[in-house]
Amino acid sequence: MAAQKPSISEGDEEYLMLKDLRISLEQKDGAFSLCLWIYLSNYTLFPATIIEQTHPDADGSIPLLALNEEKKLMLFPMLFLHEEAPQPCNSASWTNLPCIAADAEFPLGKWVHVGCEVATNFVRLHINGGMVGEKPLSYSSTKDPDHESVQKITLVGNDGGDQRMQGYVHFVRTYPMPTSISDHFPKNPPLELSIDSSSFSENYDVEESGDGLWSVVGGKASCRRNFSLDVILSDALGCSVQKEMELFASLVYADNGAPVEKPKDDAEAPLLISYDGVEFPSSDRPIKLINGRASFKLKISQLSSKCENRLFRIQFCPPESQSYPFLEALSRPIRCISRNRNSRTSSMLWKKTATTANQHDRPQSAGPDEGSPKVQYNNGDGHSEILTPHVKYSPPFKRVKVVHEKSPMRIYADGFLEHLDHGCNSQLLTTKDDGNVLRTSLRGRLANLERTESIPSDSESVHARNSAFKSMADLKTPISDFILFKYCLGGIYERSILLREVITNASDEDITEFAQQVSLYTGCFHHRQQILIAKQLIKDGNDTWNLISRNQHQVLWKNAAEEIEKKFMKISNCSIRCLSDQDMVVLQRISGCRDNITRENFDKMWFWLYPIASALSRGQIKAMWECTSPKWIEGLITKEEAEASLSALQELPKPGNFILRFPTSRSWPHPDAGSLIVTYIGADYALRHRLLSLDDRVDKEIKRRPLQDLLLAEPELSQLGRVTRQEIQTGGEI
Repeated sequence: MAAQKPSISEGDEEYLMLKDLRISLEQKDGAFSLCLWIYLSNYTLFPATIIEQTHPDADGSIPLLALNEEKKLMLFPMLFLHEEAPQPCNSASWTNLPCIAADAEFPLGKWVHVGCEVATNFVRLHINGGMVGEKPLSYSSTKDPDHESVQKITLVGNDGGDQRMQGYVHFVRTYPMPTSISDHFPKNPPLELSIDSSSFSENYDVEESGDGLWSVVGGKASCRRNFSLDVILSDALGCSVQKEMELFASLVYADNGAPVEKPKDDAEAPLLISYDGVEFPSSDRPIKLINGRASFKLKISQLSSKCENRLFRIQFCPPESQSYPFLEALSRPIRCISRNRNSRTSSMLWKKTATTANQHDRPQSAGPDEGSPKVQYNNGDGHSEILTPHVKYSPPFKRVKVVHEKSPMRIYADGFLEHLDHGCNSQLLTTKDDGNVLRTSLRGRLANLERTESIPSDSESVHARNSAFKSMADLKTPISDFILFKYCLGGIYERSILLREVITNASDEDITEFAQQVSLYTGCFHHRQQILIAKQLIKDGNDTWNLISRNQHQVLWKNAAEEIEKKFMKISNCSIRCLSDQDMVVLQRISGCRDNITRENFDKMWFWLYPIASALSRGQIKAMWECTSPKWIEGLITKEEAEASLSALQELPKPGNFILRFPTSRSWPHPDAGSLIVTYIGADYALRHRLLSLDDRVDKEIKRRPLQDLLLAEPELSQLGRVTRQEIQTGGEI
């Protein structure tokens, strides 16, 4: 049966305010299906009617769709069609009417697809393509035998009066019965703007507290620090959308959304944006979406302490002419703080000798300028903990606390670990008039030890970097200095785009030289491996997706999983051990897909999995992966699973118990993608996370002894723990 045209006139991409919705029913038999996308703001009051039924001969109205006090969506009987439907003049509460109520709360601030099937003897409610309820009803043949009254009913959107409920609808369609509501669900989904949570792991200068607040160092120009956020445009099904659009970033108050104003006319803008190394007021410099993504490099000049200690948010939105609430994205609440530059620890690395091997937890010096014998730990929640050199811990009884250690460890052949600097040393690069990078102006900058939850890449010593600089000062490469400049200063997403462009025309020798130069100018030699695997990573990814998709936009995950596992085993050269069902669930979560996987989902998963497979193909990590008795690497597990397994012991947790895992927040081309992390119980009964630095040079040394022996030789690591894996729900955070 051909679908009837909708009674409201709208384009496929038009969005209509809920209060302006008008649908006239013209079905001759009174039965129909209604399909639409609904967006309700976070300020909705309950209970609330969403769509109501009106009739020209009736004085009042009754609801068709409504939300009850529990925020659950309800579908009611049809006026004049069902015996159970009340008359509009009846003032009795509609909460007592027979209806269908969904089991779950209706999500606010998010697009939801709603389908209503109204027949003469039943009504059905569908949410996001699935039926959530059916209600048998009695056909009212005596009230309206010819369905003339039903045909005069108008479905009207409701704002609750006085704008109590702000909502929008999209792609509204009415069809005669029977029709498939599930067919309407994937067609023309609405757009929404969101912040890419994975980009937060790159923000080494943003601290995240346990309550979800971000702490950003701001204030005057000499102290404030950069932080980056990526904003993505996608449809309601989670697929990236390529659309020409510019986005602005602004600083607003977290409590009421009001813009943060300059304290005085000649003051700096509250929020600044870096563009090609130059700072601008964020209101003056919009960022264009490229492939559905916009990357912002921001600084905050206004302090929370200067604004009555109020919290801020970063708001991203298009120009006012295109503004909708669903095309706005808000960051988490931010506390902008000031920090003395002397608190930044020297970037000189601690070199440990055999005599200091037992002092593994020796922290970095708090800095010579402070004139204090105290030392400084990064406790992992974004705050620095000042301890005296002789502090002794008193273990709590059967209690484990989480301390996210940020300093990675390096494995050496003599069996001890070295604490490394907390991040890739950033360099000052200047440009000539012709845009080329002045290599001679390269100088090291003090590295920031106050990092976020994610473990940053380790870096080389200043002496090693200076030595490498002298040996490579005259190195030439066909890849332009401008590309090198952008890569060194770019974020992970920008680097992935640049690498895709570079590998299309560059030879293997050019890529090798480019990798060496990036390692030199960033001060982090771990970039080298990610650049060297780029060409094969992209090629294998394209081949695998083409094999899986067969020119389809999306395919079932269960069909793709088998080919992904085959490719993983081929790349890793591991024929003994395959991926488990729980490993595949973790991969599905990393991809962000549900039942169906798109190319975008596949790339997210592939950029994380390929560096792991590449790492397993060489060195002693492969031997540990294939070892099943004991199982040194349990599989693809999350940080939460590792922490829960170490904390779930019946007896008092034992210091030294540890688990090896791959970090789920590190994807290609991040320099630590494919690395191993040790999660262990420290001497103070705290859960700690340390990165194992296994670069090519270290690999040659540790071949003398098994990596397992080197780990057990560490004073902090005494016994390999076991992972207790529970049922994993897809769609959660990793």
